[in-house]
Amino acid sequence: MKRHLILVLIIPLFLIKYAYSQTVPKNLKAVRTDKSIKVDGLFDDEGWKAAAIGTDFIEAKPVPGRKERSGQSTEVRILYDDAAIYIAARMNDVYPDSIAKQVVPRDQGGNADYFGIFFDTYLDKINATGFFVTAAGSQFDAKYSQNGEDENWNAVWFSAVKIDKSGWSAEFKIPYSALRFSSKDLQTWGINFLRRRQKSNEEFFWNPVDPKVSGLMNQAGELTNISSIKAPLRLSLSPYLSNNINNYPYNKPGIKNTTTAFNGGMDVKYGINNAFTLDLTLVPDFGQVQSDYRILNLSPFEVKFNENRQFFTEGTELFNKGDLFYSRRIGSFPAYIKNINSQLSGTEKIVKGTSESKLINATKISGRTSTGLGIGVFNAVTNNMFSTVRDDAGLERQIENQPLTNYNIIVLDQSLKNNSSATFLNTNVLREGSAYDANVSAFLFQLNNKGNKYFVSGGAKMSHLTNSSSFEKPENGTNFNFKTGKKSGNFRFDYEFEMSDEKYNPGDLGFFRNNNFLDHEVEFGYSIYKPGKWYNEMESYMEISYEERYKNRAYQSFGIYTGGGVVFKNFWRLNINGRWEPEGNDFYESRRDGSVFRQSSNYGINANFNTNRSKKYHLGGYVDFQKQSMFDARGLAWGTWQTYRINDKFSVRTEMSAQPRLNYAGWVDNDGGNIIFSRYDRQTVEAVFSTKYTFTPVMGISLRARHYWSERENRQFYSLNPDGSLSDYPLYSKNKNQNYNVFNVDMIYTWQFAPGSELSVAYKDAGENSGNILQSSYVRNFSSTINSPQNNSLSVKILYYLDYLQFKKKKSQ
Repeated sequence: MKRHLILVLIIPLFLIKYAYSQTVPKNLKAVRTDKSIKVDGLFDDEGWKAAAIGTDFIEAKPVPGRKERSGQSTEVRILYDDAAIYIAARMNDVYPDSIAKQVVPRDQGGNADYFGIFFDTYLDKINATGFFVTAAGSQFDAKYSQNGEDENWNAVWFSAVKIDKSGWSAEFKIPYSALRFSSKDLQTWGINFLRRRQKSNEEFFWNPVDPKVSGLMNQAGELTNISSIKAPLRLSLSPYLSNNINNYPYNKPGIKNTTTAFNGGMDVKYGINNAFTLDLTLVPDFGQVQSDYRILNLSPFEVKFNENRQFFTEGTELFNKGDLFYSRRIGSFPAYIKNINSQLSGTEKIVKGTSESKLINATKISGRTSTGLGIGVFNAVTNNMFSTVRDDAGLERQIENQPLTNYNIIVLDQSLKNNSSATFLNTNVLREGSAYDANVSAFLFQLNNKGNKYFVSGGAKMSHLTNSSSFEKPENGTNFNFKTGKKSGNFRFDYEFEMSDEKYNPGDLGFFRNNNFLDHEVEFGYSIYKPGKWYNEMESYMEISYEERYKNRAYQSFGIYTGGGVVFKNFWRLNINGRWEPEGNDFYESRRDGSVFRQSSNYGINANFNTNRSKKYHLGGYVDFQKQSMFDARGLAWGTWQTYRINDKFSVRTEMSAQPRLNYAGWVDNDGGNIIFSRYDRQTVEAVFSTKYTFTPVMGISLRARHYWSERENRQFYSLNPDGSLSDYPLYSKNKNQNYNVFNVDMIYTWQFAPGSELSVAYKDAGENSGNILQSSYVRNFSSTINSPQNNSLSVKILYYLDYLQFKKKKSQ
């Protein structure tokens, strides 16, 4: 352990002295105007004549460093007044017929040319907001940070586009209510502009962006001379009303097949000051979010699902640091559910159980000061939930299976020089009654040298569980990680070390699979960004990992993974990857502490490809083969997808995949003192059909249908020996085969009838069945699934955006 500590202390000092020169960023002078600007895409307002012009865009892809060609130049102008900042962009094109203009709903780029602006209002060269509009008029906005792009962030702003015989134009009005900035009288912002030409797959930036350099806003230009602007009172209310009808054929006395629910609630945004915003949702309705892609999970670990609820995806970049916030814990997949079987009496049985708790409210406060200190506070409360039990006489009662729970996160994130940062984060879960509480604290850091070429990062985390009848005293667990390397340039490398003791558990608010490990990983990568005769871009990598169990130190696994990819001149892409893992020790598959399964050596190879996505028809696919020494196991996986744009408003997509597995080994059951494994075959097939029709950039309808089938057929049973090997166990005769099907249809119509306001109608159909009777035919499984009892729901929701400033303006007129 001392050896690792010395590396943590010495390597940052060694790396920090290395730097390479950066070009001087471009500068654009902002011009204040007192003229009225009409956002119509025409630029004929008097105020635009005084604006400075930004031009000479430089290509980033596919030919880095190349200047725009004659007749295809881009020009940008910026104005500002007391209420907003205005951008006018002219995209010249000698081939106007080549301008791609697929119409898609808000926040979907689609197949279209687009123009965008990045604002780094605090000039910290890390955090930014982006605003984009396509040649078809569709808007897209996002936040940018060290975590990457948060495309779920939304703001209310205005844009218009015009296409003519020599190109197209875009005009923006971005109210100060959509931005966060300091209160200085004279300000300089980081800024960059992006132009995308879809059919030629070209991207141009005003200030050059070198793909060899890690980071985006550290390669931005500067917007100067912004003076005497003040953040307005930012207060908006978004009340909603929804009506839901749900039907499931229970066909049981005392249980209704059809139920209705009328809901109402509100989202509130309030600008506490020029930098910080409070977001509040009261009695939210998430009935219209996309259905989860559920699967048959044979692993000992939980499946991680995507978050589709907008409140938990929008503006959460501060809270997502350190991987300690899995928002699906709040309402969808709580970590703690009471086992109520011990509370049943006589002939009582559970007739209705609940696993999802009702969200009462959730609040976010987030922002960043002029000194670069980001502060975030998150709080949510979920209601207690009950299961219904009934005895043979028909008497029913309810037993609490989830307590009233409060979830809380506090984040302090300080931006440092050279795109560096230091972060403190604390998550806390408090439960009513005798259920245990959970607390996790973390210190994280990211340090880069001046050129953002070399880096060192890491963190220390501690979990604390208390107030539980399952353990006599509080449990404390720790986790440490350290990573260093080179992240810019053609050649990159890094080394990562992570350790977790056997009591570390962040799973009450974070996503958690296992603890008690000591991991080392080295990775090398080499990329060529300059096009050659037959390719546009190439990359390769090699990764070597070594894992041990931390307590009762023991070897766990070793692996070598390598591969590469190429983008051809026609913009097709091909990737090929391989892996090899010798025999290892799996301490989790047995589902019993202290037991180990001796995992066999294995290897595999896979390849995937995509055709040019800018074409009306494009497709892709993959194939994967793997081989394991135990039982001569073999696995094959393949999949294909294709998209066809019928026109600029209508497109369809299909996806199909299959994963046959032969002679695999895995846990089945605990039979008394014996841990039972089996040699099994598995077949998995998934099919997805989706289509969307977009009437206008603010109105569209989409449909997605998915069927998933997976079965496990046990061929022979074994007992797990103390040394991790398997022995025949013919005494075991239970039917532990598994056959699982799930079918979902999501059809959603949305109409943004005013900025920030939306009417949506969602229809959902869901069918699910599982058992131990195998049906080997995919067609038979599909037929039985769609003919099984289906849950159907129809939801209508109207949300209206009320802006205090607009209300005040109308009142004063």
